[in-house]
Amino acid sequence: MSREYSPTPFSFERKTEEEMDQISLRLESDFSGRRSVRHFSSDSFPREWVDRAIAAASTAPSGAHRQPWHFVIVDEPDLKRQIRAAAEQEEQVSYGGRMPQEWLDALQPIGTDASKPFLEEAPFLVVLFAETHGVNDQGSKQKNYYVSESVGIAAGMFISAIHKLGLATLTHTPSPMKFLRDLLGRPSREKPFLLFPIGYPALECQVPDLKRKSLEEVRSYNRDGRNHEKDPANGE
Repeated sequence: MSREYSPTPFSFERKTEEEMDQISLRLESDFSGRRSVRHFSSDSFPREWVDRAIAAASTAPSGAHRQPWHFVIVDEPDLKRQIRAAAEQEEQVSYGGRMPQEWLDALQPIGTDASKPFLEEAPFLVVLFAETHGVNDQGSKQKNYYVSESVGIAAGMFISAIHKLGLATLTHTPSPMKFLRDLLGRPSREKPFLLFPIGYPALECQVPDLKRKSLEEVRSYNRDGRNHEKDPANGE
């Protein structure tokens, strides 16, 4: 049975232009320090912090408000060890020939390889699953819409929440990831989407010396094509 549209008043407090200007000036600086971290301290912290980050991420918009995601928190050392072993097994195959040379060349500046010690070092692992379909109140299959887009937005909001907490994370994608569903006992209607180690950066933590694209490279106005470069992939 489908639900009827039931509107409710929207509680919205409009900020002053001065407040908004100050916030806008801080946005980039607030997030410019965010980096993908692969070296974690063993120092732990309350699991409730991760819960609150997940709750914040779950405010993300989603197709037909299906919220087609599920987050699994892992903190058991033995289970983290199993996840690392399974992930490294897949990564060894990938780095050993499954990934084309072009991909390996692209990864070289990041300094990654098949070894993934952070999967045991980080106090928490969070595995984000995408629900291909849901189950309604009657126990029947319920179609989800725009699953990848919805889960991707939730993932971005989760990363932002973790950063605002003062913690670090990494978007890890061992491929294929079916082993995560098996190890965590998730239903077949859920597909592993991303694996996040969560924690404080290690004292000796180092990150790749990467430069982000400038605002002018990632933004244009209307039909402004003055910075358009020919794309050989499109025959231009």
